[in-house]
Amino acid sequence: MPLQLIILIGLGVAALAIAAYAMIADKQRRQVIARTLVRNELAEPSSAIFRGAGLPASSLRARLLSLAPSGWSSDIKARDKLVHAGFDDPVAPLAYATIRLALLVALPTLAALLVVGRPLPQMIIVVACAALFAYILPIFYIERAIRLRQEGLRRSLPDAVDLLVLCMEAGLGLDAALLRVARELREVHSDVSRELMLVNRKVNAGTPREEALRSMYTRTMVHELQVLVQNLIQSEKLGSSISKVLRVYAETLRRKRRQVAERKAAVAPIKMTIPLVVMILPALFVVILGPAILSIIKFLGTR
Repeated sequence: MPLQLIILIGLGVAALAIAAYAMIADKQRRQVIARTLVRNELAEPSSAIFRGAGLPASSLRARLLSLAPSGWSSDIKARDKLVHAGFDDPVAPLAYATIRLALLVALPTLAALLVVGRPLPQMIIVVACAALFAYILPIFYIERAIRLRQEGLRRSLPDAVDLLVLCMEAGLGLDAALLRVARELREVHSDVSRELMLVNRKVNAGTPREEALRSMYTRTMVHELQVLVQNLIQSEKLGSSISKVLRVYAETLRRKRRQVAERKAAVAPIKMTIPLVVMILPALFVVILGPAILSIIKFLGTR
């Protein structure tokens, strides 16, 4: 049996053993804590153990959450990143961890199968590169999703603030205005519509308005939304006109967006210099000087 195949089999068996040990240890841990909670009824169940409490017990998502290791869905840092990227479903951390594990197993295995029969150092390098790529790819995707979502929220915020001003000047209260703006922007700016709708639902469920508004910033980490929330809270506390404050803030947002566009336009020629020099100018020189050089070579060859 080739040495490479033995190594692959050993790695596969080790991975399966580690996964089985982790699941068994996690199950035993949950059983111990469950028995402790039964003995002490005043103990508060941890969200890391009873995940997906709001889901029906018979649903597929609830069963998946109960079977998965608790660390997969209780990673606070990963969960916050997913929420910032717009994946706020209770199953999102579990799906993210499952995808990462599948990539870490599948890509190195595929790379190893592609280089079977090659020298062992070359095989190790290829498998290590595949494992590194599998580790980085999900992180890069989430970071890119966060950046795109934040840019979309920044672009849509001036329109949302303008609509909010119009609704409040028409006589609607803040909660009704937020709900109306969320409904109007559902098809055009879905991200900001979703955030405003969630704020309205939290307020209707009994959450203090200030807390519901602040949670909108913590879910997005967009500085412009933080300023908007602070303006709304301060205007409500001081009793000042919210519509006037929002109108001024909308003008500030548009001016800032215009300045960002002007700055990007000013930097664009500098960014175009490197591709121009590396890719376009050599081809241009070949097209222009190529016939002349061939003519010179032909002329010198005839002498």
